[in-house]
Amino acid sequence: MAGSANPLRGEASLAIVGHPHRLRPSFTALVAAEEELGPLFALVERAGDGRLRLNEMACLFWHCLVPPHALTREQVGEAVVAAGLAGCAAPLRILLGQILQGRE
Repeated sequence: MAGSANPLRGEASLAIVGHPHRLRPSFTALVAAEEELGPLFALVERAGDGRLRLNEMACLFWHCLVPPHALTREQVGEAVVAAGLAGCAAPLRILLGQILQGRE
């Protein structure tokens, strides 16, 4: 299933267009996100300070979609709005944790 996140791979899940989708913070995905959003450490700091913007969260999620770009960025943005900040907190925490700590 597309939405079955594998915690051993550092994956998270987010409901998009009514179905769960996997988010995997692969090297390629994080490099693409960093190209667009700037340094990932600064992104993590903004998130920790409560200054992360919705478009930044949607961008990170979109780049981490498995398979890549299976959905439009607008669909991911709408999923973020539909889930609300509380609904996005868990997948965001998982992805940011992977950025900071990596996998063991």
